[in-house]
Amino acid sequence: MVSPWESFQSSIGTRCMSDRVFIDTNILVYAHDAKEARKQAISKEILRNLTYTGAGVVSMQVLQEFYNTVTRKLEFPLPRNEARAIVADLSHFCIKTVPDDLVTAFQVEDQAKISFWDAMIVSAAIKAGATRILSEDLNAGQVIGGVRIENPFAGA
Repeated sequence: MVSPWESFQSSIGTRCMSDRVFIDTNILVYAHDAKEARKQAISKEILRNLTYTGAGVVSMQVLQEFYNTVTRKLEFPLPRNEARAIVADLSHFCIKTVPDDLVTAFQVEDQAKISFWDAMIVSAAIKAGATRILSEDLNAGQVIGGVRIENPFAGA
């Protein structure tokens, strides 16, 4: 029997290289959280694949949340200089957002009945042309604005 992770992993190679994948904060955090070994391995593999294909995308919000979490909230926080270097490396995946993007987020918030901050994530994914959002926090299987939410840790 194929696990959800194995199914997800094998699907990465069969998707078109132009498929953009939005990476939520928790994927980045787990890649640097040794306390969550299984999720860390999954996150690192996701990031390797998305870096290789160039399909990964994040928003400024994700980079800000990542920095704050890994320097302040982990049991073993990263040194600020290390976290800053990671953010700099990830910044080339970052889409540009502007105040008008708030209007889209407000619409997503109302239509999908999700929090404003989650709506900002979805709005950024829509703007980036992503077909999927990888997140542990949003509702896996839900499609919002044409973007499918997937939890790569389901069953992990």
